[in-house]
Amino acid sequence: MSKNNILWLLYNLLAITSGITAYHFFLEGKWFSMMLFILLMIVFVALMYFSLAAQDSKVEKVISSIRNKDFSLFPQEEGSLLLDSSMRLYYQSKEEQFSLSSYKLLYESILDQMETGLIILSENKTREVFYVNNAFLSILQVPRYNRWELYASKVPEFYKIIEDTHYQSSQEFFDISIHSNSRQSFSLRTQQVKNTQHNFYIITLESVQKIIEQKEKLAWNNLMKVISHELLNTLTPVNSLIQNLEYISNQETIDHEDQQDMKESLMVINSKSKQLLNFVDHYRQVAELPKPVLSPVSLKKVIESAARFLKSEFEKHHIQMVPDIEDYTVSADEKMIERSLINLYLNAIHAVSEKEYKLITTTVKSQNNRIIVSITDNGSGIIPEIKDKIFLPFFTTRANGSGIGLTLAKSIMEAHGGYLNYKTLEEGSSFELWFLK
Repeated sequence: MSKNNILWLLYNLLAITSGITAYHFFLEGKWFSMMLFILLMIVFVALMYFSLAAQDSKVEKVISSIRNKDFSLFPQEEGSLLLDSSMRLYYQSKEEQFSLSSYKLLYESILDQMETGLIILSENKTREVFYVNNAFLSILQVPRYNRWELYASKVPEFYKIIEDTHYQSSQEFFDISIHSNSRQSFSLRTQQVKNTQHNFYIITLESVQKIIEQKEKLAWNNLMKVISHELLNTLTPVNSLIQNLEYISNQETIDHEDQQDMKESLMVINSKSKQLLNFVDHYRQVAELPKPVLSPVSLKKVIESAARFLKSEFEKHHIQMVPDIEDYTVSADEKMIERSLINLYLNAIHAVSEKEYKLITTTVKSQNNRIIVSITDNGSGIIPEIKDKIFLPFFTTRANGSGIGLTLAKSIMEAHGGYLNYKTLEEGSSFELWFLK
């Protein structure tokens, strides 16, 4: 029991005793003694009140600290149930607040490492900046503000674009000029997040040019690795064979065995030279893709032509072809589109090669002002480890593959203003040629 509780009980006992004694003197008619003990009773009641008030004051101070998130106090247990309960609540809240502060610092550190600009707005009576990372400030070249409206004078074009979204979820690309510099392209994503207490608006901003540069750099690095690997694989044995021929030619006499070695070495050098020439020719096909000669093309006709070209391959591998083709006309280069389809069919043939029942389905459909040609197989599919590499030049999983089929098909579609997409299915995969109507 705390000291305050003991004193309260003592004052309570003394107040009751004084009251009883005052009543006794009242019955005996001893007025002076009665008044004296009544006064003592009042004093003890007042001391009881001040003792309780002191305890309530401490409890109020602790609860006020919790309410204001002021954890600079260090209250100690005093044996009072109410005060000790509030003290335990205080230390629990203090620990939770420190944990939240640590998490907040961690999350902000992570978000500040992002190259994508991020700003989060919170809506009360006005829109306040809940969080903004360094990338956002660097991209737009603006200082850090706590109020969203202050950005209107610094980046008016960007501010207007956000206002035009009406603070709803959206995704778009736009061009703006920052501080009267040349116009730049950006990718913008916005999302509205609501809960019972708060309304947040998340804005992410990324430079399109930077995205392209990163993708190009990654593509070139991957391409250089492939080219270096191919050149080393070809030239290393050739160089060794040339050194062997040089050694044999420096001998005074060349016997039959040496002649046979020279013949075999020259055959290998010739083979490797042809391999290198094929590699260079394949690279040229990708790097020097001609500009499409556009004309109205019937997709049904060009699909049937590609399938007819590979008819012997389908029959050889016992592949069932299932066409589901609606006849659409697109503006395209017929020969280039047919070449893309042949490459996709060859890819599908390889994918189903280990299946007992082999099936390739071709469909053509219209969707959202796009015409989609899908070539779907029931093959082994694309494993996750290589899904990011399948469009890289010279990447192949086939022993005799060139590694340019999908790359070439993708480049042809991009030259037509469309794109090549693929989907991994439960059984097999599907490649889609997307055309603009």
